[in-house]
Amino acid sequence: MISPETVSNLRLKWEFIAGKDITATPAIFDGTLYFPSWNGNIYAIKACDGSLVWEKNLDELTGLNATGFIVNVNWTVARATPTIADDLLIIGISGPAIVIAVERLTGELVWSTQLDNHPAGIITMSGTYYKGHFYVGTSSAESGVSIEQCCTFRGSFAKLDVRSGKVLWQTFTLPDNFGQTGGYAGAAVWGSSPSIDTTRNHVYVGTGNLYSAPLRVRQCQEAENNQTVPTSPGKCVEPENHSDSILAFDLETGAIKWYRQLGGYDVWFLACNNLSTPNCPPGPNPDADFGEAPMMLSIDVNGTKRDIVVAVQKSGFAWALNRDSGDLIWSTEVGPGGPGGGGTWGAATDKKRVYTNLANSLFMNFTLIPSQINTNASGWVAMDAKSSEILWSIADPSNSRVSGPVTIANGVLFASSTDKQGPVYAIDAKNGRILWSYETGATVYGGMSVSNGCIYVGNGYKVNIGAFTSTYTAGTSLFAFCLT
Repeated sequence: MISPETVSNLRLKWEFIAGKDITATPAIFDGTLYFPSWNGNIYAIKACDGSLVWEKNLDELTGLNATGFIVNVNWTVARATPTIADDLLIIGISGPAIVIAVERLTGELVWSTQLDNHPAGIITMSGTYYKGHFYVGTSSAESGVSIEQCCTFRGSFAKLDVRSGKVLWQTFTLPDNFGQTGGYAGAAVWGSSPSIDTTRNHVYVGTGNLYSAPLRVRQCQEAENNQTVPTSPGKCVEPENHSDSILAFDLETGAIKWYRQLGGYDVWFLACNNLSTPNCPPGPNPDADFGEAPMMLSIDVNGTKRDIVVAVQKSGFAWALNRDSGDLIWSTEVGPGGPGGGGTWGAATDKKRVYTNLANSLFMNFTLIPSQINTNASGWVAMDAKSSEILWSIADPSNSRVSGPVTIANGVLFASSTDKQGPVYAIDAKNGRILWSYETGATVYGGMSVSNGCIYVGNGYKVNIGAFTSTYTAGTSLFAFCLT
């Protein structure tokens, strides 16, 4: 079993060459790994030796055409971790916003359901399966359009019947803009996997920033002298604006049971990344998405058990909310935020601590704990789940951005780096000491799966956002590292 005592014995067991980047954390079930590659294929391979079980090309499988919104990709792709649903494998397409189900044993298409017909619609979230139903959110690539075109997409969250693909409910995160620019747009639901609370009949997700807001909201922000406080909703956040929020949906009806807006006014899209650009909405524009769904855990507060959800935001803040009401239990700034994070794609918890990556995409100075070293690097942070106290923080030894989700297993935190050599790390969860590392040979943007004394991870990211980052490198493979 992997543990702090044994993890240094991990050795490369096999490498499966797909031929192009793999950023999804692989799913594993019954001795088989399932994952997509940016080459447009979905793979099933044996966990024991990496041999191919089946592969399916999404163009051929679905008959879909690429939407043209993904840089360096002119074919249909998926980027999310597939979801195991009994005899099915379910995954979202990264444009158009379609969910497909295939036979888990053969890869043959069973059904296909479009969740949004917006031309820039995509699905990047990995869905959650529960009692015959599949829960997933929608996102978009619309934040890359011009000022004149921006924006009409609205994020949503949906429940599907896994046998038929029928949409049972779909709830939007913003008021209807009727397909016209000048209204609310954005608030995508795009990171990690929804958390299902069977006791309360809730499902929890986080949302992203606005792409656009109505004139009255922009005028309000100008009247407030363009001030946004990261820990306050702000005067210009209207009740139906569920951007930068944690939400609890009713499992049966899709009604929003509660929400907590935690970003204030936040209108951001790429063409207006520089606030001095003419015709852009007023700032600030922190791009403070929740790029992950909140995690469920329970803590003791003054002798009373509290059921909470915890999520880390691209702003660099971590939040714990009461699962019954959405009331704030604690918050803490784990490190600098930025358009690339802060925390992004997925934190982890062992119920005692909360672990997160810290991308620090703007290379801001901050102080590591407990070493008191000042750095502007990316890294990883551990917090006490009860008090939010930062227990330790460390910098990426390769001094590159860390964006991949973290994984916790038996006292070991697994993490990755986008450095061109593609290092992956095993970190002691108690103190942040690096116990093992390996260079995969190309940027690692995804997370690691852990099973039966092995870890599995893909490399490469030179498409999509990765195409704009000179230090990111293309990869080809999925790796298995196992205890010897």
